[in-house]
Amino acid sequence: MGFSFKTPPAVIFESGGASRIGQLIDDRMTRPVFVTDKGVISAGLVGGALESLRESGREVLVFEDVAADPPAQIIRDAVRMAREHGADGVIGFGGGSSLDTAKLVAVLLNSDQSLEDVYGVDKVTGPRAPLVLLPTTSGTGSEVTNISVVTSDDMRKIGIVADQLFADLAIVDARLTLTAPRGVTAATGIDAMVHAIEAYTSRLRRNPVSCALAREALGLLSNNILQACNRPDDLSAREAMSIGATIAGQAFTNAPVAAVHAMAYPLGALFHVPHGVSNALMLSPVLRFNAKVAADQYAELGPVVGVKADASAFIDRMVELCEASGTPLRLTEVGVNHNDLPRMAQDASANERLMQNNPRPVTYDDALKLYSEVL
Repeated sequence: MGFSFKTPPAVIFESGGASRIGQLIDDRMTRPVFVTDKGVISAGLVGGALESLRESGREVLVFEDVAADPPAQIIRDAVRMAREHGADGVIGFGGGSSLDTAKLVAVLLNSDQSLEDVYGVDKVTGPRAPLVLLPTTSGTGSEVTNISVVTSDDMRKIGIVADQLFADLAIVDARLTLTAPRGVTAATGIDAMVHAIEAYTSRLRRNPVSCALAREALGLLSNNILQACNRPDDLSAREAMSIGATIAGQAFTNAPVAAVHAMAYPLGALFHVPHGVSNALMLSPVLRFNAKVAADQYAELGPVVGVKADASAFIDRMVELCEASGTPLRLTEVGVNHNDLPRMAQDASANERLMQNNPRPVTYDDALKLYSEVL
């Protein structure tokens, strides 16, 4: 067997690490742009990091206009402001949208390429600016992936995949997740579990390292998500969730996600449903659909989540966790009606980048049926 495995050169797991960022990052970064969003700022999460950066003599520009499912125009605005600042590095601080935005700012900062030029796989040319990422949720794994997802001007969610999107350093500080509301904790935790499950069953690039990480991640996440939801100040549970989300990110970077994510994307692009909620909505129907060919792999994951080695028991357990976390499980709960399904099915089934990884092919008719099952 031959395979490759890629990940950032350095990851620091340290509760409280954000407040030491000035000591931890590369001296090349003297005028960083700090990419985040207003919610993270209002939650009081950025103070320690900004103080550490400024005490270390760095001149920091804070870009705080990141939005969920980052629209293309926001990324262009961030690049423009970073250039005006004379930025020599990028720090992403926040959820997946902030980290994805930061990656693209780092890639485009000193480049002649436009954002549209890099849409797709391996379209980035040239080096990027120094890049450090700090997640404030335990979900996307974006701090260790070479993927950014943006909402295009015509309202499609588009993936950008390139090794230049790997950060120089990820700082995973579980204390940053302590103030995450229950809904965010649940949705991001489910997103991370889906990363692990889909990496474990990925059709094209599944390998022993990605599988080992996926199993470990799923165990950490499934055993701690309800504790993190019900007792948000439990640092031990938060640390387990943070580690699980990060190593799930390493797994799916190398064994990419599939139909659950492909079917979640239209919900985010068209209805602005949070990504983790979109994944929770589509998890059960896709798992049951895939079980026709992936039952053995799902059975292997049963004991990981605390049930017997049986595909149906595993799927039922995942549904139980979603329900217990309080995540919506019907499309009507997020504003979707039957008239929306054809457009969603068309967009999802056309997402070849993700669908090619699914254990079982998904046609337009299949996608329409899967959406209908959870309407």
